Amino acid sequence: MKLTALLLATTYYVTIAGLGGEPDYEQRFTTWAQEIDKILKSGAGDAKVETLYGPAATRAGLRSLLERIAREAGPQDLLVLMLIGHGSFDGADYKINLPGPDISAVELAGLLDRIPAGRQLVVNMTSASGASILALEKSNRVVIAATKSGTERNATVFPRYWVEALRDPAADTDKNEVITALEAFRYADRKTAGFYESQKRLATEHPLLEDTGKGEGVRAPSPENGQGLVAATFPLVRFGDAQRLAQDPVKRKLLVKREELEQQIDRLKYQKAALPAEEYRKQLAALLLELAKTQAELDK
Repeated sequence: MKLTALLLATTYYVTIAGLGGEPDYEQRFTTWAQEIDKILKSGAGDAKVETLYGPAATRAGLRSLLERIAREAGPQDLLVLMLIGHGSFDGADYKINLPGPDISAVELAGLLDRIPAGRQLVVNMTSASGASILALEKSNRVVIAATKSGTERNATVFPRYWVEALRDPAADTDKNEVITALEAFRYADRKTAGFYESQKRLATEHPLLEDTGKGEGVRAPSPENGQGLVAATFPLVRFGDAQRLAQDPVKRKLLVKREELEQQIDRLKYQKAALPAEEYRKQLAALLLELAKTQAELDK
């Protein structure tokens, strides 16, 4: 994507918290959705943030919202859809439980396919969410699921740690003050596993990520299995200087250039096996030099 398009890009965030079934879950799901809403509105710049919970979190409400975004968004834009709640899988169809009629992964995929945003991220944090991956996956769309299949039906703790990832600088492993989808996934996955270990309980959820548009998702995305490249270059939230600089028209151009160079470096790492060693080193050195020059301009 050209730098000019990146400068004009808007990120659309949609979070929906479905039915809890009982007061404790209802409150938990709503609180997570509200926390995500607060984090994004304070740290996502001029992004467009929409959050549905309680009586508003209906199939009709979600359809209407996604249809409106389909009319507004352009190819340069990004879309993030986050699903919280209980999911079900009958062996054929996955659905998230909402007030009134539920909505299936197939129906969601159809709505998302009509949105022209060039990069999309779906974070399905419900029980049985692993069953939604095959329906939702598409080129340039990252799909994250809290469970590895539709048979992991217990309530999930993954969303608790996904919320933490969006506000904890520790999730930013490359220390560029931008938390990407891949960084947030790895943080939440690690914390989820740690939860079950600390509670001495058998894990009933195993998060997966799929971003190639084909396959069932993996626990550990890497250049070796080909998963994680799109997620690694998908910015979720900025903080610190990156957040401040994004509001400065002059610095924003440099910030976007830095992020594009970082994305090129990530792409090159995924191509390493297909390149002669000398060519790989040459391209990497050139990108790192340009990145250093850009960072020096940002630091002025």
